[in-house]
Amino acid sequence: MNDPLGVRSVVNANATVTVLGGSVMPPAVVAAMVDAASRFVDLPELNARVSERLAVLTHNESAYVTSGAAAAITLAVAACVTDQSRAFPAAADVVMFASQRNGYDYSARLLGARIVEVGPSVEELEAALSRRPAAVLWMAGAHYAPGALPIEEVVQVAGDTPVIVDAAAQIPPISTLWRFTRDLGADAVIVSGGKGLRGPQASGLVLGKRWLIDRIRAHSSPNHEIGRGMKVGKEELMGLLAAVEWSLAQDEEAKIAEYERIVAYWIDGLQGLPGVYADRGYPSEAGQPHGRAVVRLARDRNQVIAALWDRDPRISVGIFGVPADAIALNPQTIQPGEEKVVLDALIEILSSGDGDEAG
Repeated sequence: MNDPLGVRSVVNANATVTVLGGSVMPPAVVAAMVDAASRFVDLPELNARVSERLAVLTHNESAYVTSGAAAAITLAVAACVTDQSRAFPAAADVVMFASQRNGYDYSARLLGARIVEVGPSVEELEAALSRRPAAVLWMAGAHYAPGALPIEEVVQVAGDTPVIVDAAAQIPPISTLWRFTRDLGADAVIVSGGKGLRGPQASGLVLGKRWLIDRIRAHSSPNHEIGRGMKVGKEELMGLLAAVEWSLAQDEEAKIAEYERIVAYWIDGLQGLPGVYADRGYPSEAGQPHGRAVVRLARDRNQVIAALWDRDPRISVGIFGVPADAIALNPQTIQPGEEKVVLDALIEILSSGDGDEAG
């Protein structure tokens, strides 16, 4: 990026994290957003048409574009705690497994809802459901699986209580768009528009039951309701639609094979470096079905991370879910040719001692 503000570009070997801008949009998505930006339109009508198209593409009853996955949680919970009057009750409960509590459940508490924690037992879940909560919020991903019941069991036990699945980063696989709802019976699944779908960073997607999406629409901009400040523009609407169409047209098997090729390239290239051990970690950062290179270091990893970040372009690597002496290299966000940039930088730093506390 040639930025007049002097902000260096980043080679992202970390993940589709918000702090780095999520993903890089393919040309078809950028073109759709540019086209949308060039004209006025009846926004509610466009929103409805985009929703209809997304529902068909993803095999769901309905769909709705939001201003990110966190906003989607707020709006989905709002749909569950209110009736057609859109009036919020004085108190409402949302059930979560204690092991799945994380910063994103603030999006549910934003409405004044109380999080009711349960452990990984049917009995605890049934006890919580007997108090008639507004919804169950279940977090997808291998890193959230320990300490929680599987989604199949949650849906079965929940009965008439709505089940909302947060699967923000769970693409790949692309089947996330319909597996939790159409196949497993959850009332809604939430995905980020700016992660694996490679759509606009400030977009999210709720897919699922028509009644729930209709209530979300009632709460959302341009209506003066809880979602007014979570506005979605015509650019995000058309960009996310283009991103879903683009993603569905990709050869996912070939894409994952390319990810694995990059991981093998990194591991092979780091072999033989003193004090370095590289191996394949699986699944990836948020439980996606592909590997990443986990690189264990015989030196302070923070110094290595800082040395990578101090380059031009900067290089970002991950530390989520790896040992304290390791960094993770994720291929999902690597652009063509950047795998060599990452490897060359690591070899230079780790061979020269740059990044070592004594260096």
